[in-house]
Amino acid sequence: MDKDTFVIELNKLGVEINKKQMEQLDQYYRLLVEWNEKINLTRIIEEKEVYLKHFYDSITLCKVINLDDKLTLLDIGTGAGFPGIVLKIVFPNLSVTLVDALLKRVNFLNKVIETLELKNIRAVHFRAEDYAKLHKDEFDIVTCRAVANLSKLLGYAMPLVNETGYFIPMKANCDEEINDAQVAINRLHSKIILKEEFELPNYAGHRTLLKISKNNKKLKINAKKNSKEKE
Repeated sequence: MDKDTFVIELNKLGVEINKKQMEQLDQYYRLLVEWNEKINLTRIIEEKEVYLKHFYDSITLCKVINLDDKLTLLDIGTGAGFPGIVLKIVFPNLSVTLVDALLKRVNFLNKVIETLELKNIRAVHFRAEDYAKLHKDEFDIVTCRAVANLSKLLGYAMPLVNETGYFIPMKANCDEEINDAQVAINRLHSKIILKEEFELPNYAGHRTLLKISKNNKKLKINAKKNSKEKE
């Protein structure tokens, strides 16, 4: 996907990108290639492939939630910063936290943040499960891309989501994972409220976005209704 096609495909998603943001993505790409020679960040380094399979793919999160609002977003197991850094560039109103268990990757992320002069974004060196213990009910959006199976992810992602927020894992074909995760979904009082499936441009692969909420939102609403009825 060349840059012109990238812009066209973003417009189809309802996303407009300006010159400064394109320059930031280009800086990001160059840093990615440079650092990838020192540490293993990604096997995809050809520019057109990065713009399609990393940059565009990250932005597709907007298919299931409005990212123009001022929201707090946590990207767990962010790796080289996908989707978190890309989302911060394209949707600057987001307040973004990037979590990764490898310090070398966190150092890279901080270099990108510094070079691109990004604000309201930070990278922290933590295992996701440890970070979850310290930041319960804190984020409007918790997301991740190609990290672990859904059952495992739910265990440390859902506690991080606030009462009106969502966990939105970015997956390929995940029907089997969803079936296997039903016990965890019920145990964590959560619910899949949206499953969005689509194909990346250029036959680059199948993608699935799951929008998962905490059931306690509805439980509290129902409790209030029941209380009023009794009165």
